[in-house]
Amino acid sequence: MSNASQATSVEDRYPSRVAPQAQVTPRKDPVVHGSADDGPLNAHQLHFYEDNGHLTFDELLSDAEITECLAELQRLRSDEALKDTDEAVIEPGSRELRSIFAVHQSSEVMRRLCNHPKVVAIARQLLGSEVYIHQSRINYKGGFRGKEFYWHSDFETWHVEDGVPAMRMVSCSISLTPNTPHNGPLMIIPGSHQRFVACVGETPDNHYKKSLKSQEVGVPDDDSLTQLVNDFGITAPTGLAGSVTFFECNIMHGSNSNITPLPRSNVFVVYNSVHNTPVDPFCGLAPRPNFIAERIDFTPAGLPEAR
Repeated sequence: MSNASQATSVEDRYPSRVAPQAQVTPRKDPVVHGSADDGPLNAHQLHFYEDNGHLTFDELLSDAEITECLAELQRLRSDEALKDTDEAVIEPGSRELRSIFAVHQSSEVMRRLCNHPKVVAIARQLLGSEVYIHQSRINYKGGFRGKEFYWHSDFETWHVEDGVPAMRMVSCSISLTPNTPHNGPLMIIPGSHQRFVACVGETPDNHYKKSLKSQEVGVPDDDSLTQLVNDFGITAPTGLAGSVTFFECNIMHGSNSNITPLPRSNVFVVYNSVHNTPVDPFCGLAPRPNFIAERIDFTPAGLPEAR
């Protein structure tokens, strides 16, 4: 199934980067669209996700799957030609890989991982529909000098810069190395997905070229972030290789730099409902490249032809 994105004819229910001051407003979309009858998650897990905006599963992948993915991770990281492609993001001031985008399209191993039946089944249940892959990437955070990812809501960017209308998306972080409290794990503000933080600052042309290395536009102001932390606190899901964390598209999250010798590498997959495909970006600019935000091929993930 392949469709072009729609022209913008949808009301912008989450305006951002348009006002001189930050604004925090209530969420306007459901968090959970499916029920306990629709998939592997039970009612308790669905309620936890609705309240907290995240779920973590230990050892969702088999040892053989982890071994295969780790070998592919190393192969990609050692490919010097890959570093010169548009899909590669290099750490500022070095030749170290920060991220590789659209890995489900360029790597057969990663394509199978992003279409893993256990992972896709959970995404389908949370979103209450078939899902497609809006974005995939590998995040490398090497030992000693792995850089931080500042606090942000993914949906704010996907809405403003990609034109995704509603909060009917879920992100999935698949750990291929241990995520410890010390090596820059994902940090989440649980419950923050129930509020939308409209950011300050006009979106520059081709903003992605800078924001993927160091984001300054589309990040929360200090006062809003402080209020969220005061209200909800911070949690950092950790786990061994093979653990998987699902987190809601609007939840505020980030990660510290990694100054330990222990590398942290995750595969990051974004699933979007097939009923929530992008329109024209709400910032009025040209959409980001397709390898960052899918707007052509909405083939449901997990189908036989996708695996």
